[in-house]
Amino acid sequence: MPPMTQAAARKASRRTPADKHDERRRALAESALRTLGELGYARSSLREIANNSEFSHGVVHYYFHDKLELIVFCVRYYKETCVHRYDGVVAEATSPDDLAERFGDKLVETIVEEAPMHRLWYDLRSQSMFEESLREAVSQIDKSLDDMVDRIVSRYAELAGAEPALDSAVVYGMFDGIFQQGLLGHLNGREGALEDLRAQAVGMLPMLMAPKSV
Repeated sequence: MPPMTQAAARKASRRTPADKHDERRRALAESALRTLGELGYARSSLREIANNSEFSHGVVHYYFHDKLELIVFCVRYYKETCVHRYDGVVAEATSPDDLAERFGDKLVETIVEEAPMHRLWYDLRSQSMFEESLREAVSQIDKSLDDMVDRIVSRYAELAGAEPALDSAVVYGMFDGIFQQGLLGHLNGREGALEDLRAQAVGMLPMLMAPKSV
């Protein structure tokens, strides 16, 4: 057996039942996200999700008690991945303008590549106003997105030798607003929607800095 194969075998043998359980839940989430992104919260059921995946309804129900548990897990899983996609923007930017351009590009890229997933997130956040059991998960995801935007703004301020002028929650609300409008415009086929989003994001960052004292 080649060395790499031996190493892989040793690693596999060390996996616990809990590890295997988590891996299967993640695999189910990746499959379910496609259906959820297309149908949304209200129109999706465990059976519908199973029918549009390689997993049987029994398997889906074994790993997730109900639709709510599956959807919350899926959106948490997706948003954790999404948030970390901006880490490179923070780490690689060499100037305020460079960071702003990279950030604007990344916002557009994530809509182009994964619009159904973002649509599902906004659907779930709206549903949490009526579905109490969703609120804790939605609040936690919102906080992670707030933290991501705060890292972008803080890094911009550091590169610009400035200080952020507004509370991070206010800034998150502003970026969330233009992102949602860009997403809606894109889904509706509005020409220039993503270019507008990019321009707004790039232009907004310097406006969020406190005036330099003389």
